[in-house]
Amino acid sequence: MRKSIAFVWNFIFDHEVSPLRHIPDFNVRHMVLQMLGWMWAITFSVAIGSYTFLAVSLIGHAVLLGAVAITVATYTTAAKRPQTFLSLARR
Repeated sequence: MRKSIAFVWNFIFDHEVSPLRHIPDFNVRHMVLQMLGWMWAITFSVAIGSYTFLAVSLIGHAVLLGAVAITVATYTTAAKRPQTFLSLARR
């Protein structure tokens, strides 16, 4: 059960496992995943029937996606240019 839940989670949210892995540009891949997130936030909001929930959901998703984007940017910078972080320690 745990393996199947982990597989489904990774298939949806992991850009290296999901079909989005076939999009060569990482930025485009990220934007597509963001657009899908917004679509689902709107879909659930409409399904529930509360436009108040829509605003809260959109803001919540934007904050979560922003945190993911910052994390990905930090990891990418650490992998490609680790010396960037050394300059922060010297200050």
